[in-house]
Amino acid sequence: MRKINASEVMAGSKFNRFHLLVFFWCVYAIAFDGFDIAIYGIGLPLMMEDFGLTVVDAGAVGSYTLVGMMVGALVFGPLADLIGRKKVLAICMFLFSAFTFLAGFAPNATIFTILRFIAALGMGGLMPNVISLMTEYSPKKNRALIVALMYCGYSVGTIIASLIGMYIMEDMGWRVLYWLGIIPLFTLPIFMKKFPESLSYYILRKQGDKIANILNQVDPTGNYKETDDYEYASTRENAKGSPVKKLFINNRAVSTFAFWLAVFSSLLMVYGLNTWLPKIMQETGYGLSSSLSFILVLAVGQIGGSLLGGYLVDRIGHRKVLVSMYLLGAICFVALSMTSNSLLLYVLIAIGGACTVGTQNLANPYISEFYPKEIRSTGVGVTVGVGRIGAIVAPILIGLLLTTNLAPQSAFIAFAIPSILGSIAFLLVQEKYASFDKLDVSQNGEIAFKKIIDNKAL
Repeated sequence: MRKINASEVMAGSKFNRFHLLVFFWCVYAIAFDGFDIAIYGIGLPLMMEDFGLTVVDAGAVGSYTLVGMMVGALVFGPLADLIGRKKVLAICMFLFSAFTFLAGFAPNATIFTILRFIAALGMGGLMPNVISLMTEYSPKKNRALIVALMYCGYSVGTIIASLIGMYIMEDMGWRVLYWLGIIPLFTLPIFMKKFPESLSYYILRKQGDKIANILNQVDPTGNYKETDDYEYASTRENAKGSPVKKLFINNRAVSTFAFWLAVFSSLLMVYGLNTWLPKIMQETGYGLSSSLSFILVLAVGQIGGSLLGGYLVDRIGHRKVLVSMYLLGAICFVALSMTSNSLLLYVLIAIGGACTVGTQNLANPYISEFYPKEIRSTGVGVTVGVGRIGAIVAPILIGLLLTTNLAPQSAFIAFAIPSILGSIAFLLVQEKYASFDKLDVSQNGEIAFKKIIDNKAL
């Protein structure tokens, strides 16, 4: 009987149709996640008029939603390591799709907040699971770029929401944004039929037929069989115990706290900008459509930062790129608070997008792969859940800044502080205690599988 390390087979594979299937569904799910998150800030100016909300009220509603996202990440991340990531993804898609749609019919701010909170549970739980699945099913050689490109779906959803806001919302009202959230619900049966469960889930349950089917798709020359030993015993042994507790053992505690600080800083910037950028630009003197165009540019910058950063990560490493992008973001936000030139504002907003969501996109696979594969959903889920505290604080904090006598544009300088904190946090990560997937590279540059198959007869 052959002994096979399924994770290393996947790490050494080349991108093909199977990877593309996983990639497509992850992009699809995260695009609607990004759409749902963006529509609050885009529809906020009209919603404030409809519900008679003050700036502080609007910030509070946004923060209640983000509490739901924090709870979703903290609950659904660890749950996925227990019942399977595919099941949890389906639950999350149902929650954010159905309840976003219902929020579009809310008669007042209270009902809207309750429905939005329930939808946010799904939004919060979805992100750590698509990150873990895409990381698990990506070839190691291009993993950072693939996961970053996948997470660009978040920005694509933001762009679509911005375009709808710019060209349809003024005529049809803010509620149309929420009604469109029903679309993923109709595609859920196809998702359940086509999308694979995680390899670690199959290995823990000794489902060799499903493991062999997946591995033969990513490595057709391997001739993997149901009777092969996919390291069941060692995987089950590693899976014992509390997955949350494992984030702190084996010298991982310092790095875990560093990740929490980094993601806290990142999400504070991301949700502060998503919620208040249109309003800040309106207060600065831009019309509704023009102010929404800044969200569009922000999303384009997010995609550019993800792709360029992913390319650089594969060459110089995650930490150097992440620290550099956070520091660039700090400079960018200081400059944004000082300039009034429209063209320069657009350029700086794009850079801001690259150094916030773009940076978070690159951090996600780094955090996921830092932990052993059996606790990766937990690692990302808890990290993002704790980081959501930054997302919760952001709408209220920026809302309060906008109530002062300071120029609205001065609020941008507040984002420079978390940028600096984020760069410091990644410098504290202790990579020598990480569980990064590794590949051996031969002298001629070809990737060789490391300890994948042990042809030892039992």
